[in-house]
Amino acid sequence: MDLYTDESGTSLEKSFSLNISRVRFCICLLLSKYDAKFDVMPELELELSGGRAKPDISIFQNLVFNWEEDIIRYTESPITAIEILSPTQAYDALTGKIRKIYFPSGVKSAWILMPSVKAVQLFLPDNSVQYFTDTIFTDPVTDIKLDLKKVFK
Repeated sequence: MDLYTDESGTSLEKSFSLNISRVRFCICLLLSKYDAKFDVMPELELELSGGRAKPDISIFQNLVFNWEEDIIRYTESPITAIEILSPTQAYDALTGKIRKIYFPSGVKSAWILMPSVKAVQLFLPDNSVQYFTDTIFTDPVTDIKLDLKKVFK
């Protein structure tokens, strides 16, 4: 057993904690008001030019769905990739994914939500990083605004 597996051998990196599950639900719920403009896709497998990834949540400009033929690994880049830092993840692994996979593949903004400190970091391709806590978070790329008190309630 190591940091990423429990006593039964289950990978903890693929497991979702109580807080992570709640934050993901709250984010999706709050993002639903933007449904006319964006499609919010939790846990979508991506095959991007920079590599494979599965953000906790991806935000796309409205997509066209073919309900008769599904796609396992979507190849178009989302506008925004959202990662939620779990107790078993390294922060550096998430920032590396943002810088080495998401931005080279055309993602325009990325967020890291950190439930343990009730904060969000906004990353942009120009290497700027903004830190938000206990306030209204605004993504300048999508103009999405979230009340962090509602995210971490």
